[in-house]
Amino acid sequence: MKIDFSKLEETVIPHFMGGEKSVQARMWVDENGKIMLGMLEPGASIGLHTHTTSSETVYILSGTGKALYDGGVDLLSPGDCHYCPKGHAHSLINDGTGPLEFFAVVPNQ
Repeated sequence: MKIDFSKLEETVIPHFMGGEKSVQARMWVDENGKIMLGMLEPGASIGLHTHTTSSETVYILSGTGKALYDGGVDLLSPGDCHYCPKGHAHSLINDGTGPLEFFAVVPNQ
């Protein structure tokens, strides 16, 4: 099944998971999980949160940033993939000078 993100409504979520500024997202959601094309402007973040019921995979499309993960830091740039297993905590931060664009998959588990 093809998902055309350009045809999905863009949602702006302020302070997502307690983060700074907002995340812009186009999301496909069904009973199997969520697939999101997202963007964080410089200085924006998705707050630290624990995945109690699912894992999350984040693939960086453009820009630079970092993921805080279980007390560590993963530096991220285009082509990098950050994985947060079920039961672990992470956040995503745009500490670069341009937009941080990413693709995220959160399966229902």
